[in-house]
Amino acid sequence: MPKQQPLPGNASKGDCNALGVTCDSSYFATWQWPKDDTCAVGVRNGYPIPDPRCTPGGAVPNLDAEILRDPQWRTKCIRNCQSTEKQKHVTYAWYGMVAPTENNGSTQVCELDHLVPLELGGADGLGNIWPQCGPAENVLRDRFFKRKDLVENYLAAKVRSGEMPLEEAQRGIATDWTQYLAAAAQSKRNR
Repeated sequence: MPKQQPLPGNASKGDCNALGVTCDSSYFATWQWPKDDTCAVGVRNGYPIPDPRCTPGGAVPNLDAEILRDPQWRTKCIRNCQSTEKQKHVTYAWYGMVAPTENNGSTQVCELDHLVPLELGGADGLGNIWPQCGPAENVLRDRFFKRKDLVENYLAAKVRSGEMPLEEAQRGIATDWTQYLAAAAQSKRNR
């Protein structure tokens, strides 16, 4: 496990420190820095999933469901605390991709995504980051990373309400985020 990192400058240090949150990452499998062009995006249920050798997913080991329910909790407590936005871009090379230009707003086609989202205590280390891209022809709300956002919100709500254990949600989304698509869509329709 990496050494504890200082909290990011953009987080409220008092709130984050009061929660006991650190910047450690614990991955769900042994992880080594991949070489360029050695990772392959897979497909499950018609959606991309990361290569588990390169992006096994992981969590902040001392962040539990109680902290996620705390009104002081913010994802900024751990965002960019183990890897900067610039460092995260190396994952494009691992997956043999070129980082898109003009990748924002309605032209955004890729997201450097935390496989286990920060909302679920996901690690900010590079073993939990992958470039989730496409499809460019879809409107923004239907691009793959936006579909995964629905799953992330669904699982975070389940954990906060006590309907699902945190570790089950973390490992489930790391194994196959697409398995929750139908339930997440149904939950959104029922709101």
